[in-house]
Amino acid sequence: MGIFAIVTTEILPIGLLTSIGSSFTISDGMAGLMMTMPGFLAAISAPVVTVATARIDRRLMLGAFILLLALANFLAAAASSYWMILISRVMVGITIGGFWSIGAGLAGRLVPSEQVGRATSVIFSAVPLGSVLGVPLGTFIGDIAGWRTTFLVMGVFTIAVFAMLLVVVPALPAVQATRLNVLSGMLRGVNTRFALVLTFLIVLAHFGTYTYVTPFLEQVTHVSSGLITVYLLIYGVAGIVGNFLGGSAVTRYPRATFAAAAAMIASVTLLLPVLGRWDLGAVALLIVWGIAYGAVPVCSQTWFAKANPDSPEASSVVFTASFQATFSIGALMGGIVIDRSSPSTVMVLGGCAAVLMVFAAWFHRARKISFPESP
Repeated sequence: MGIFAIVTTEILPIGLLTSIGSSFTISDGMAGLMMTMPGFLAAISAPVVTVATARIDRRLMLGAFILLLALANFLAAAASSYWMILISRVMVGITIGGFWSIGAGLAGRLVPSEQVGRATSVIFSAVPLGSVLGVPLGTFIGDIAGWRTTFLVMGVFTIAVFAMLLVVVPALPAVQATRLNVLSGMLRGVNTRFALVLTFLIVLAHFGTYTYVTPFLEQVTHVSSGLITVYLLIYGVAGIVGNFLGGSAVTRYPRATFAAAAAMIASVTLLLPVLGRWDLGAVALLIVWGIAYGAVPVCSQTWFAKANPDSPEASSVVFTASFQATFSIGALMGGIVIDRSSPSTVMVLGGCAAVLMVFAAWFHRARKISFPESP
């Protein structure tokens, strides 16, 4: 529930991008900074916060980050200027970096060892669930009562999650302090470096395009604002399916599963400017896109975990930092392109990045690099 609240808050501007932009009279690219800011801050806060709080009970830290998220939502709801929105997004970024770094690797402490893979998939199901429920519902509330009401509702929901987290989750005292030398040592491993490259390329491809899917649907497919909510809902449902399909396959076939997801995203984004002109084509491609991206976070996290089986929290830190930094770069680059060109150009460039990821995964296979055995 905590990750669901974080993911929903993080990507909520995708569905509200044009309405928030019009409220403050800014371009779609400038409004895209709402997606860029949290990622950069998360990339910085992931190692800094995790190392600084390494000896504090992990449940207390998760609660503190969720409380910060609630405050960020309330600030966004009350913002009188776009700069206040960006300040709230800074708070979101700190939350993402700290919560994800701790929470993404906690499955091993919450369930027996033979259930860790399934538990990780359940935890990561909150990512597409944020798309299937959070963003469409937030967009729907925004259409009816205004985007500020959406953030207000998210703030109230996050407070409820904060209370549940403190009551339900057991105490999780720190058992292995994550230090900077551990993080730097991980980066010398060849599998970690490949994980960084693959994550960079696929996340760049996805968020450089999906951040601006609403302008694409409005300008190219000519979808009404009410139907965009339905389209995002369909995408999110497909994402949940992709999360569990990817989670069940990536443990046995980490390379092939990750490459297959990238190939699907490449196909979708390259075909959207052509087939996305029609409603049926756009919906079909969004379904494929949802299935593909639903597998990406769990694939990326699994790659980092397999590359560093003895340091689960450190693996989560590197995963979070790389994922969020690339998230921001993708949203920023997509915003630059869309302000100077068109949504279709954004899709094509994102597709090219996804194709490069497929080639990088093939290169990893061609070099016959294998993962160390997990404990």
